Amino acid sequence: MRSASCSCGQLRIEVDGEPLGVGLCHCLACQQRTGSVFAALASFAPPYRVSGQATEYLRQGDQGARFRFRFCPVCGTNLFHTEEGCEARSVSVAVGAFADPAFPAPRASVHDSRRHAWVALPPGVRVFDKDPP
Repeated sequence: MRSASCSCGQLRIEVDGEPLGVGLCHCLACQQRTGSVFAALASFAPPYRVSGQATEYLRQGDQGARFRFRFCPVCGTNLFHTEEGCEARSVSVAVGAFADPAFPAPRASVHDSRRHAWVALPPGVRVFDKDPP
């Protein structure tokens, strides 16, 4: 089991097992959402357990998919999100919220066409100009 939480600890998510995938997203929406130059995300299969209150934000992606982001209403941390219609398949959690420097490295980089030129990727990362097919 892994546990991730917001900065103040009010909102938490617990996931089981190893991540289905770990990746970086460089799309402009993720840059604005995180306040950083990319989002680092890990997806996990259900079940997962959420405790605390969350504020939700629904955003439509470039290819029409709709994503429901959950934020802590107290500290503002963006903790996790799901894709509308795919909640039974996976949940994506912000890697930094695990506060685990030994967390597995990313294996994919999406929307790489928006990656800042000074951001270097770890060796072996699969790069996708936009979303993978």
